[in-house]
Amino acid sequence: MTEALFKSKFEIFRNQTGLKKMNSSESKRGTFDGDFLLIAEFDEIFEISSNIFEIFHPCSLDNFGNFWIPIAHVIRVSIGPAVPFLAWAIAQLGWIAGPSLMFLFSFVFCYSSTILAYCYQSGHPVTGKRNETYIDAVRANLGEVKVKICHVFEYLHLLGMAIVAMITALISMMAIKCSDCFHESGEKNPCHMSSNPYMIVLGVFEIIFSQIPNFEENCWVHIITPVMSFIYLAVSLCLGVAQVAARRSFKGSLTGISIGTVTQTQKIRRSFQAVGDIAAAYSHLTILIKIQNKTKPPPSAAKTMKKATLLGLTITTAYKTLCFCIVYATFGDSTPTPLLAGSGFYKPFWLLDIGNMAIIIHLASVYQLSCRPFFAFVEEWANQKRPNSKFITKEIPVSFCTYKLNLFRLVWRSIFVVATTIISMIFPFSNDVAGMVGGVGFWPLTVYFPVEMYIVQKKIPKWSAEWVCLQILSLACLIFSVAALVGSVAGMVLDLKLYPPFKIIHYDPFA
Repeated sequence: MTEALFKSKFEIFRNQTGLKKMNSSESKRGTFDGDFLLIAEFDEIFEISSNIFEIFHPCSLDNFGNFWIPIAHVIRVSIGPAVPFLAWAIAQLGWIAGPSLMFLFSFVFCYSSTILAYCYQSGHPVTGKRNETYIDAVRANLGEVKVKICHVFEYLHLLGMAIVAMITALISMMAIKCSDCFHESGEKNPCHMSSNPYMIVLGVFEIIFSQIPNFEENCWVHIITPVMSFIYLAVSLCLGVAQVAARRSFKGSLTGISIGTVTQTQKIRRSFQAVGDIAAAYSHLTILIKIQNKTKPPPSAAKTMKKATLLGLTITTAYKTLCFCIVYATFGDSTPTPLLAGSGFYKPFWLLDIGNMAIIIHLASVYQLSCRPFFAFVEEWANQKRPNSKFITKEIPVSFCTYKLNLFRLVWRSIFVVATTIISMIFPFSNDVAGMVGGVGFWPLTVYFPVEMYIVQKKIPKWSAEWVCLQILSLACLIFSVAALVGSVAGMVLDLKLYPPFKIIHYDPFA
């Protein structure tokens, strides 16, 4: 730890704990013991064990461990807002294609993360300059033109994820109300309601959360998010196992939803849309470089990240596949979307409420994490354009807390949340939007850019066997993404004909 860094961290620690500066004689008597020892030099310079400061660092867990912490982060980002739609996706594709595609996309993601880890350091995978973000890696290997293209896809992907999180949280809020209404009425009340008031309430809460500074750096966010995910998946698994055990039979078919339940055209469209839902669950590759940047050698960051990604993906893919296959075995063609919000699961109602509440908490955090890059980009741009504007730069202290109010941040972030809330009210079709997110984000961010960076970094000759194989992989994933986008857009167009914007009425799924 450098002297300057030590001093700044020590001042933070002293302010938080009320510790007073000691004079030289006091420190030399050894007033402090335990994890740290304080020694004064010229009454100004202090030396202290660095570990005590890491405890007070925002998200200090990122600074400990070289293997398990990256695994925890990989697990966290692997359970995103598209996960509640995977049971429905398996139902459209069937027992063969559904789980197979999940493992296939998981394999592609794992391979892409491996070659991305190789590109983390420019010039040389061990001694080269570190790239702290995905965009930095693209800039170092592919140039500014590709950076601009990557920005477009990244922000479209993040915007889509935020909207999916908003809509799915809304559906879970209404599912809780329906479940309670259904229970209180003796399983007779159909519980008709409009979605708009719930969306507005959710938007107000997100506006409040959007004003929290450094939200993405708080450890509790990164702990709560995966915990909530595992809770609602566990609830789904338990309810599914209970119903299958009580019925003593499995539903579902090898080829997915049957013709008759839907038309041939609908089956094709739904299958494409299911591919998009699965792709959306494996389109979060851009965050891995930030995780890799926190690892400390030895071994090299690339080796650590490869192992962490492999183990983290194995855990999440196996767990998700088990949960969603059980749900499909429970409901067959009528598998609900999103998870826990459709027909079938309604007893015990309190357990269902716990699962839906976990979804809401999880997706409220995901929404904020998806929005933060937008916030940072616009606020940094505004500061560069108008550095002397008090509206943009002035921080106004709040008397009753340590928070400092910035008027530009308040207005801009509120406008962004309002805009995404309105979009969610116009297109409240989370399944369609999730498929579009997979179509837009999976190929460019998970496959194309990592492949192109790897070719440049490793200097792979054009038309060599390795180059051809990488291009075939990229082309195949492009075809999947285009199919997903076509199916999801077609689904949204049909849904808009059935449900006019701002007038969506949610009927009790248990009626």
